[in-house]
Amino acid sequence: MFSNGIATIFVTDMDRAVKFYTDILGLKLMQRFGNHWASVAAGQLAIGLHPASGQNPAGQDGSTTIGLMVDGKIDDAVSTLRQRGVKFRGTVAEDEGGRFVYFEDPDGNSMYIIEVRQWSSPNSNQRPEYQST
Repeated sequence: MFSNGIATIFVTDMDRAVKFYTDILGLKLMQRFGNHWASVAAGQLAIGLHPASGQNPAGQDGSTTIGLMVDGKIDDAVSTLRQRGVKFRGTVAEDEGGRFVYFEDPDGNSMYIIEVRQWSSPNSNQRPEYQST
């Protein structure tokens, strides 16, 4: 029934948003239709960038969040993104699923990066380890 999906983020400045998602986060620009639409890819995740409106404002905390899985250690990713000017909300936290930290795009949309915890087997009593995905 479905072939794929896309998460849409509403932005106030298309050029600034495209620059953030491509130059700062390193995602691949897939499409750009002037100031009306752009899409970027993070692996198999497609993120659509669309102009904000009264009906769909940008940066409403909690309305949308996107998680990006890191390909290595989260501390390395945080360091790289900080050097690129990304502002994080707090420090790296940890739960059963992995280590994660929240940040915002230029419009205040909430996002997070996560280092996913890998379990050795579903029935194992061993503590999970962090592994590159």
